[in-house]
Amino acid sequence: MSSPGRYIALEGAEGCGKSTQAARLATALGAVLTRETGGTDIGRRIREILHDTSVTDLTSRAEALLIAADRAQHIEQVVRPALTAGRHVVSDRSVYSTLAYQGYGRMLPIHEVREINQWAVHTWWPELVILIDVDPMVLAARLAERTLDRFEQESAEFHARVRAGFHAMAAADPQHWVVVDGANDPDTVAADIAAAVAAHLGLDAR
Repeated sequence: MSSPGRYIALEGAEGCGKSTQAARLATALGAVLTRETGGTDIGRRIREILHDTSVTDLTSRAEALLIAADRAQHIEQVVRPALTAGRHVVSDRSVYSTLAYQGYGRMLPIHEVREINQWAVHTWWPELVILIDVDPMVLAARLAERTLDRFEQESAEFHARVRAGFHAMAAADPQHWVVVDGANDPDTVAADIAAAVAAHLGLDAR
């Protein structure tokens, strides 16, 4: 019988390095690597709308519903089948990004955002969340080197609320969250993540 799969999410602000670290962690664990939004064919089409800078009239509630739709498809098509087959899953973002971005960032009622996404994911919440935290000044310098998408172009105040939201969720649930310093070099960040995975899930991700 296959061992039960573990569901790990990497979270953080734009430019924190989570996509790079998610790929490294998935390789180390032999896990399924995926992402939200855009982890399925349908999700990629939804993601195009969400990240398109020409989309200027999308309401916050519509945005939240589109992301929940992406998530429902992602859980059903990617996450649940992998976990039930005994595969580990490493996801670049998860349901907690919606709570941070659409809840704290867009200032939608947190309980409503959570309720919508609870329906979308059912019982499939990440077992471990790694928050890669980076000082906003460092993030700004990183983002200055690339073309920005719709979320990356948001105001500093928006991104400050998102960061505060991530920290609030991490502080409220230390059993499932670990915060690592994303300002360190990539190898150090990867080692910190591996240590967290070993401590919380008993998995060797070195």
